[in-house]
Amino acid sequence: MGDRAAQISSFLASAGWGDALRAPLAGDASNRRYDRLSRGLDTAILMDASPDRGEDVRPFLSIARHLSSIGLSAPEIYAKDAETGLLLIEDLGDTLFSTVLARDTGPEEDLYRAATDTLIALHAAAPPETVPDYGPETMVKAAGLASDWYGFGATDVMDAEGRAAIATGLRVTFDALPAWKPVLVLRDYHAENLLWLPERSPQSAKTGLLDFQDAGIGHPAYDLMSLVHDVRRRVAPTTRAAMIRHYADTQGIDQYGFSRACAAMSAQRNLRILGVFARLSMHFGKPRYVDLIPTVWSNLMVDLSHPALDTLRVPVTAHLPDPTPHLLEELKRKCGTIRHL
Repeated sequence: MGDRAAQISSFLASAGWGDALRAPLAGDASNRRYDRLSRGLDTAILMDASPDRGEDVRPFLSIARHLSSIGLSAPEIYAKDAETGLLLIEDLGDTLFSTVLARDTGPEEDLYRAATDTLIALHAAAPPETVPDYGPETMVKAAGLASDWYGFGATDVMDAEGRAAIATGLRVTFDALPAWKPVLVLRDYHAENLLWLPERSPQSAKTGLLDFQDAGIGHPAYDLMSLVHDVRRRVAPTTRAAMIRHYADTQGIDQYGFSRACAAMSAQRNLRILGVFARLSMHFGKPRYVDLIPTVWSNLMVDLSHPALDTLRVPVTAHLPDPTPHLLEELKRKCGTIRHL
């Protein structure tokens, strides 16, 4: 810790912010840490993403440059030391979508339309070449986390047959989707990672972007469903339907075919998150994520109610248990106790 403190002090001094006041900001599910720096009327954000903790700031830098180059509101990079995992970046403020709408849900549709327009602008640009592939096989593999961690944590049984059945159902579902153009997917595009910047223009710049270092090439419905079928914030069904229509109309694509894609992408995402949240408790010792699992499950059941997803619904409901209070307590009881599967 002493060495890290010295590295940070040296980095800030070299960037001209050595005398700034520092206040910690809420972190996320990663090993990154954030401080807000204040120097008179000027502020900035220190991102501390130590390679010793498995972090790498280079993808963040690359995607930030891409987003800024196409006119979107990623934080400006003031100073960087990729080797030590330290960045000094623009402070986009505290107006997270979740915070703004907690005070007043009235402007929900305005904010979500702006965020949808940001996705439309993002998808109109050619994606970077050197980013991960989030195609069908990658997504099928990621959905296996639901069986590996959530299912196992609930039952103490590795259900290889169930895992394979869910994977087959997901493959069949993806294979039946209409043809789609690969786009850049930011992956964690939701109300706690988006900032409302109404003073900016054009419309697509009014959404401040955070936490995009895991971006890759995937389906255009993925981020839209991350946005409107959020785990941490309930979006009004009317807003969700309006944004799906708005995206499809703007892009000139078939509404029903796109609704199938939206349900499929959201189902995959919720399967993955079931496993991620169980793993965050059992492996990483973060039991608070277990409290979000009922919402994930509820969202998954909505996805699977789409008539085109019967092939996936059957194996999921047959092999993954409902998140009962007893099951959730079991996931918390195992908090921090499972190091390897």
